[in-house]
Amino acid sequence: MTAATIPNRQTEHLTSALSKRERPRRASALAASRAFAWRSVLKVKHVPEQLLDVLAIPVIFTLMFTYLFGGALAGSTGEYLQFLLPGTLVMTILLLTMYTAIGLNTDITRGVSDRFRTLPIWQPAPIIGALVGDVGRYLIASGLVLGLGFAMGFHAPGGVAGVLGALALILAFAFSMSWIWTVLAMLMRSPNSIMNMGMMVLFPLTLASNVFVDPKTTPGWLETFIKVNPVSHLVTAVRGLMYGDATSGQIVWVLVACVVLVAAFAPLTMWLYARER
Repeated sequence: MTAATIPNRQTEHLTSALSKRERPRRASALAASRAFAWRSVLKVKHVPEQLLDVLAIPVIFTLMFTYLFGGALAGSTGEYLQFLLPGTLVMTILLLTMYTAIGLNTDITRGVSDRFRTLPIWQPAPIIGALVGDVGRYLIASGLVLGLGFAMGFHAPGGVAGVLGALALILAFAFSMSWIWTVLAMLMRSPNSIMNMGMMVLFPLTLASNVFVDPKTTPGWLETFIKVNPVSHLVTAVRGLMYGDATSGQIVWVLVACVVLVAAFAPLTMWLYARER
């Protein structure tokens, strides 16, 4: 046996250990994103405690604000519910948007994202999948708010089309706003820091809006802030759709805001994610 035949035999031995079957094709961007979206759903399945916030926040907000403030602010809880419910629906969904970032940051701090980067997949798939998967949370919370509101006496003059249109607008804005939190997921050191930052940003935006009261009843400086607050514009459009008197300008303003948020923060998220390599 010559020295030249030894490497050949080693190569043949290694080749024989490999599978003869054709290598599967690389997953498409859509398939990879769908897989990570399903992963997000499975997290809830295996840790159902994650749904506690989704179940508690809408119930607490709708019941507490209606029965605590309804009589004082509108004269009756029934009238106040008509004004309040579209706002609490918006507030509930926006407060849930930060949980996408918490999940992503958990993957980063535990090193799971490093494994994802080594896979032969479309690299943005873990982020896109997480965003799409959390839409399920939003739908559950929305169903609770609407179901509870209708049980309490809320009625939507805009009909089913108005309610579905309002829900679609909220989901579009929530998806767009989630890109802000994905940026924070890349920058913050722990999930708790994201939670704290989220509360510091979301509570002023939602409380200092037209969710609970007419801006005309507030001081002038606060009324000015409420009028430029994007949450107020979203609530106005949602109320208009549910009431059946929404204008095209109200809806277009929200859609433009969605495009601006995605255009500003999606590329930044992807740049930060790629930089982690």
